Amino acid sequence: MMQRITLRLPEPQIKILQQMVEVGEFPNVSEAVRAAVRELVDRRASRVLKDSDQVSFKV
Repeated sequence: MMQRITLRLPEPQIKILQQMVEVGEFPNVSEAVRAAVRELVDRRASRVLKDSDQVSFKV
């Protein structure tokens, strides 16, 4: 299930996202933002999980 969040972005970033939609990179701005979040999570999730494991061992 997807949940809705509210996100505020600077106008220049919104314009770039809209241009990506216009050229067919994404079907809509929401999907462009979802792709960006997926990429961020893919790159950083393992580091966050590793750090949280280390913290639990120190306690």
